[in-house]
Amino acid sequence: MNSIVQGENFVYDTHMSERLLHGNPVSDEQIQAWADEAERGYDLTKLAPPRPGRPSVGKGPGVAVTVRLDEQTLSALMERAASEGDR
Repeated sequence: MNSIVQGENFVYDTHMSERLLHGNPVSDEQIQAWADEAERGYDLTKLAPPRPGRPSVGKGPGVAVTVRLDEQTLSALMERAASEGDR
C-alpha cells in the first residue's frame, strides 16, 4: 500500500487511480451510462437551485476549526492538495 502519512492511529491511502464515488468503486459501464445520460440532456427545471459559497461537508452548516499539525503531516496534506488540484 502506498501511504503519504503513517501515524499511530491512521494511514492516508494514495491510490488515486481507483474510480470511487462515496468510497464505492465505479465501473467504466456506469461512467459511460452517466455520460450517455448527460449527452441526452437534463431538464434544468428539475435541478436544485445553485447555492452560493462553499459546499457543506456533512449535514448542516459548517464550523471553521483551527488545527495543529506536525510538519510531516502538514507537508503531506499540502502535497496531496496540490496533486488533487482544485475540484
